[in-house]
Amino acid sequence: MSRIGKTPIKLPAGVKITLDGRKIKATGKLGELEYVMCDGISFEEKDGILYFERRDDSREQKAYHGLTRALVNNMVIGVSEGFEKTLQVIGTGYSAERIGPWVKLILGYSHEILMEVPENLDVNAQVIPRREQGKLGVQAVITVKGIHKEDVGKFAAEIRNCRPPENYKGKGIRYLNEWVLIKPGKSGTK
Repeated sequence: MSRIGKTPIKLPAGVKITLDGRKIKATGKLGELEYVMCDGISFEEKDGILYFERRDDSREQKAYHGLTRALVNNMVIGVSEGFEKTLQVIGTGYSAERIGPWVKLILGYSHEILMEVPENLDVNAQVIPRREQGKLGVQAVITVKGIHKEDVGKFAAEIRNCRPPENYKGKGIRYLNEWVLIKPGKSGTK
């Protein structure tokens, strides 16, 4: 049996799970999420704990068993706590700011990058004062928050992809606590 699929989900206070046909809906203090369950996967709720079961032991059902449990668990966490990704903008002259429904990034190109923020996400960009930039030289911090884990991760990855960290000086956009290997530059032969 799938180790992930057989792990029960404990529902936090204030989270309600309903089933309408094959559509499962999670409702909590932060919002509401839906997912259409795969055929052959079922669940039951006992005393605030969800248990998932599959129809048979075919390879496809085993895969869907763990997948469904993981996606429903992400829904439960999303509507109760939410998800957050933090990005650091590192580099001289680099900055980020939120302007209405847009995030404006200045990343050393000849132009500014404007990215439209999806409606279901909350994005904040904060410029760090020069005296507080610290060892890495963090110029700005961008936080992406939302209830849908996939949307939060996708938008954070799109922001990071505008200027990924480079290996020689470490400039670019990176996730908080992301480790970047800094290569030595060319050394002259003497």
